[in-house]
Amino acid sequence: MPRVLRIINRLNLGGPTYNAANLTKYLDGDFETMLVSGMTDGTEQSSQFILDNLDLHPVYIKEMYRELNPLKDYKAYFKIREIIRHFKPDIVHTHAAKAGAVGRLAAWHEHVPVIVHTFHGHVFHSYFGPLKTRAFLEIERYLARRSSAIVTLSEIQRNELADQFKVAPRDKFEIIPLGFDLSKFTEDKERKRRQFREEYGVSDQDIVISIVGRLVPVKNHELFLHAIKRVSEKTTKRIRAFIIGDGELRPQVEQMARDIGLPFDNAAPRAPNLLTFTSWIRDIDVSNAGSDIIALTSLNEGTPVSLIEAQASGIPIVSTRVGGIANIVVEGQTGLLSHSGNIDDFAANLLRMVEDSSLRHEMSGKGVRHVMENFSHLRLAGDMGALYRRLLSSRR
Repeated sequence: MPRVLRIINRLNLGGPTYNAANLTKYLDGDFETMLVSGMTDGTEQSSQFILDNLDLHPVYIKEMYRELNPLKDYKAYFKIREIIRHFKPDIVHTHAAKAGAVGRLAAWHEHVPVIVHTFHGHVFHSYFGPLKTRAFLEIERYLARRSSAIVTLSEIQRNELADQFKVAPRDKFEIIPLGFDLSKFTEDKERKRRQFREEYGVSDQDIVISIVGRLVPVKNHELFLHAIKRVSEKTTKRIRAFIIGDGELRPQVEQMARDIGLPFDNAAPRAPNLLTFTSWIRDIDVSNAGSDIIALTSLNEGTPVSLIEAQASGIPIVSTRVGGIANIVVEGQTGLLSHSGNIDDFAANLLRMVEDSSLRHEMSGKGVRHVMENFSHLRLAGDMGALYRRLLSSRR
């Protein structure tokens, strides 16, 4: 039976964790899989409940973190080489940048027959300055030459990496979208809606607009705040906005809200404000059910899980059109998209969605059907298994 060593940066709450966990759990019985992970930092919500629900027990490398640290990265590299020598995998499959760098180098030097890497996003714009970006790009090109295949989550992402950034030739890329068990987002939605709205003092007449994700620069929460401000000044509807998540920019985002005159709170209030910071919410199916619109304002994205989960919950989307978003949101059918950073278009789309209840209802049903057909965890496992077999066969 072929063995797969799956290596991920860290098991934080997000798409890469669900992807690696579902592949570890549901890849068919033709493969034996070991899951190896680096460590999360203190600003990220734990994903331990995902692993517990799937009865997964990863091997942790305490030296491997998301941030660059030459000494720790060097130690992580040698620990992965040691794991490879003991486990003897036929395939090493890495997920995200740090694991992709140390894991692929270790696999290459241990002569692993098949090396696969998944890009869950990339840092080639909107993250760093030009010199640092160029350095990361050259590293990825070097690693791509030592990879048997590179997996992207969408056609748009593949086109960016192959055609715009020249990471590798197009024929080295495989498009395998994310896959999830989305059943909890379709079940018991009325009860969950009441639960969320009672906790946060939301009335039946309020239209709830939520944004889900880390509070970091690339998520561009400033655009969300300005859009909420504009919509609140133009609509006759009662709206409530929720920032669900946390991160390094929390103090700055709160200060932005103060600067533009958005009243906010940090708890479930008796006298609710226009904006609420909830920090992380573990049961995102509950907060989705309590919402009427899910927003995303990112400058760069891979395939944001929050938008897949929102559509599974029957919630329409207002988002920027970046990364792989246009491959998971059907523009004009399940959501409204605007160019990154365009406050006029984004606010206009958000206002339209707030004002038009029939549009929200129409998009709700289409969103559920769309993601259920295209983002199943069983489809993901089947697609990846087929790729593994093809790559192993080509080595014989």
